[in-house]
Amino acid sequence: MTRGMQEINYEKFQETVNECLIRHKSILDVLSKFQEASARVNRAFAKAVTSCGCVRINASRQSCPSGVDSYSELRNFMHSHLEGELCDNCREILETELGQTLFYLAAFCNLCHLSLDEIVQKEYARVLTLGQYILS
Repeated sequence: MTRGMQEINYEKFQETVNECLIRHKSILDVLSKFQEASARVNRAFAKAVTSCGCVRINASRQSCPSGVDSYSELRNFMHSHLEGELCDNCREILETELGQTLFYLAAFCNLCHLSLDEIVQKEYARVLTLGQYILS
């Protein structure tokens, strides 16, 4: 955490977003800005691969040996296809773009009277309950 910053939670973040969101208050504006922010995350990552080269994608078909007995063992044979590490510049850009995506996600939740904290808690409980059977 950056020096001087206080620890926050989803609720406080959502409240702060609500106070800051003035110009793009329409649900249509928020949805389109959320989609644009998400696209900028994709673009920033693509540039990390194609322009900077700090990370590479080496993709091929996922394969699993025939002797795997359980679904939990399958995890050992799945690959992200990602090689390398983000450089400081690409990491900073991606963090900024992801932050904007979170901003508009919180704005969307505010307009729909949804609690981002509750959504995260429910999803966390679902992931814990379903575990490896979530199939994501």
